[in-house]
Amino acid sequence: MLLLADSGATKTDWYIGNNPTDGLQFQTEGINPFHQSPSIICTILEKQLLPHLPVSPASCHRIFFYGAGCTPAKSLEVARILQIFFTNAQIFVESDLLGAARSACKDHPGIACILGTGSNSCLYDGRQIVRNIPPLGYILGDEGSGAYLGKRFIGDCLKGQLPEKLRDGLLEEYKLTMADILDRVYRQPQANRFLAGFTPYIYRHKEETEVQHFLSDCFREFFLRNILPYESDQPVSFVGSIAWFFRKEIEETARQMNISVGTFVKSPIEGLKVYHF
Repeated sequence: MLLLADSGATKTDWYIGNNPTDGLQFQTEGINPFHQSPSIICTILEKQLLPHLPVSPASCHRIFFYGAGCTPAKSLEVARILQIFFTNAQIFVESDLLGAARSACKDHPGIACILGTGSNSCLYDGRQIVRNIPPLGYILGDEGSGAYLGKRFIGDCLKGQLPEKLRDGLLEEYKLTMADILDRVYRQPQANRFLAGFTPYIYRHKEETEVQHFLSDCFREFFLRNILPYESDQPVSFVGSIAWFFRKEIEETARQMNISVGTFVKSPIEGLKVYHF
């Protein structure tokens, strides 16, 4: 039996089965070895993953885990943790970016991007990543991501760059003051998730002229800093919730910049089921 996982900053999508249609799909908390200790990851697996499994862990013979923060060194760490619970399994741990490329592009060359809570991109040859522009996280980079949109939007609201009605509506809906926002961003953990939490509000107001200009600027920054440096004419494909829900705005920005767009996949796990089976 095959177990697949696609793990981002917010959640992990799991799929277990013998084929791509009749298995079981479910979610747990996100697993990121860069931000979480081995003990925390073990707890997530024990408390959230194992109770969902329809069979004994010993029945899993292969595991493909694609995760944020899974650098080569951290991949070994995650594999060792998984082996504790899945003693009979052959385990492969790869980056979430390779998972995105295999999900969106399958075995065709292209540029693959993640636009979710964070963002990333790569040049993919149909099998492996051949070049990656570092995303640098939501403070230094992550352009186009949910955290980036949230950071830019709340900053523009508080600095008067967007209409007062958008600022007041946001503060009222989320029951926040400026002091609350500063505390959550600078003093509390997982500020990226907090900032990405504003994207549903942005989405609901995306037809307003000022928000359209805002989104165009944000996605233009993504293309300028993460796609054009590849100097490739391969189509750009996307996975992730931000790409899925803001597809129209992304496609329009790409058209204005003469960038060819490929496929959009809401959840990488769907494409990975097809790729691996």
